[in-house]
Amino acid sequence: MTTIRSMLADQSMGGEPERRGDERSEAPRSGGSPPVERAVAPAPPDPEVPARHAKRRFTTAYKLDILRRADACTRPGELGALLRKEGLYSSHLVTWRRQREHGLTPKKRGRKPSTDPRVRTLEREKAALATENRRLERRLQRAETIIAFQKKWLRSWGSP
Repeated sequence: MTTIRSMLADQSMGGEPERRGDERSEAPRSGGSPPVERAVAPAPPDPEVPARHAKRRFTTAYKLDILRRADACTRPGELGALLRKEGLYSSHLVTWRRQREHGLTPKKRGRKPSTDPRVRTLEREKAALATENRRLERRLQRAETIIAFQKKWLRSWGSP
């Protein structure tokens, strides 16, 4: 019994966790450091792939810069190297050149700004007047129908 306790005491000093009585433990690992000093392994990267690739958006300044650099390419293969380096396609250049001819201006995202606020108020007033006009026309139509009915009723009963 004393020999087992002395063996356990010798093992606990060598970096293994202390054991009591009949506890079992793993066999000591060869060449490894004590379990207390082990470094935590980094988490593996997330394998999840997004359903759709995010569409790249190019600024006007970037487009003009690429077009300037593409126009400066004179040797064979130089333009292809530029496109590969930037991760672009030749169709980008074709589209951007067309846009440059028509005035390449930055596009603003979101709602388009409306015209002058006075125009907006006039448009609101116009819509309100059109609604009022439709309401009054319906009312006039009802009144004319009632008057026509009364005339027919009076003629049918023989009143002058």
